[in-house]
Amino acid sequence: MNFFKGKRVLVTGVSGTVGSELVRALLADPKYDPAELIGIDQNESELFFIDQAHLADPRAHFFVANIRDGGVITQLSKGIDIIIHAAALKHVVLCERSPMEAVQSNIIGVENIINAALKNNVKNVIFTSSDKAVNPTNVMGTTKLMGERLITAANSTSRLEGPVFSSTRFGNVLGSNGSVVPIFHKQIAMGGPVTLTDPEMTRFIMSIEEAVRLVLESAELSKGGEVFITKMPVARIKDIADVMIEELAGRYGYSPADIKTEVIGVKPGEKLYEELMSDEETRRSIELNSYFSVLPAFRGLYTTIDYNYSGIVDEDVTNPYISSEQAALTHEELTSFFRKNNLLAMDTIDADSPTNRYWPGDKNSKSLS
Repeated sequence: MNFFKGKRVLVTGVSGTVGSELVRALLADPKYDPAELIGIDQNESELFFIDQAHLADPRAHFFVANIRDGGVITQLSKGIDIIIHAAALKHVVLCERSPMEAVQSNIIGVENIINAALKNNVKNVIFTSSDKAVNPTNVMGTTKLMGERLITAANSTSRLEGPVFSSTRFGNVLGSNGSVVPIFHKQIAMGGPVTLTDPEMTRFIMSIEEAVRLVLESAELSKGGEVFITKMPVARIKDIADVMIEELAGRYGYSPADIKTEVIGVKPGEKLYEELMSDEETRRSIELNSYFSVLPAFRGLYTTIDYNYSGIVDEDVTNPYISSEQAALTHEELTSFFRKNNLLAMDTIDADSPTNRYWPGDKNSKSLS
């Protein structure tokens, strides 16, 4: 039986890149076919456009709501079978500058989702996390790690037929709002330079479609308390820039040699590499065909949960999967990835996005000089 068929689904953060794609996939793909989809977000303008896009679908209903408001979340969760929690503050720099705002959204917001699910006997809750939650070096990653731990711990308070809580951990979703792809694209369209933080920086990458598939499949696979991690390829940030310059320069009347790159330095709290899991997590992980499942650390609290998945590849995971230690995609493979996922289309440029980037302190230092 299809996991989502005939179910009532609540998706938070539907104005974001992943949230809006979750809505589109659930409503457009007949293999999901939910009975109802409720989408919430606090971004009124974007929510209006999403509502307009799905006017013809009687299953879709959208509400302005903030995940910080526990009462509203509880009210909207009545009668819901599955909650997909994609709302969060995600920009590293802004979270660093306003840490308590990140706590309110990324930690208190998760607790509100948990309480709403428990009060309304929701069947499944899936939380979207980030690889920045692994050994975090910034506020955003730290709040995402706490969100994961809250979701896992919620399974120990759930009783009998109560909710199944689990998390998914993303890599970098190329083409999403705020990612380097639309920024690089606009810089190339303007004739450069393309700004690199560090040529040796590596990242795990995935497409928006892959991210959505991870969320939806994870909801079906979950037993309770796990963190699901998709197996992702690695790319060097410089290779991404080089491929985009090669593919896009001619479109805007330049030769690739015309577009220069400029190294601007790593922003505070940013790693040169990313990690899919920590060394400690490998000791409690299971490898599946397309995923890793990181099981709860304190298994004594979850003795009633059977983590016997179908399609287990290995129960002895030893590689923590650090991006700098994995083979990076070649230029040819990256080019194929971009073309396959239509990441270089003209409409990927955000007309309102800046062509330059700055880190915290840049404004102050410039004003003092």
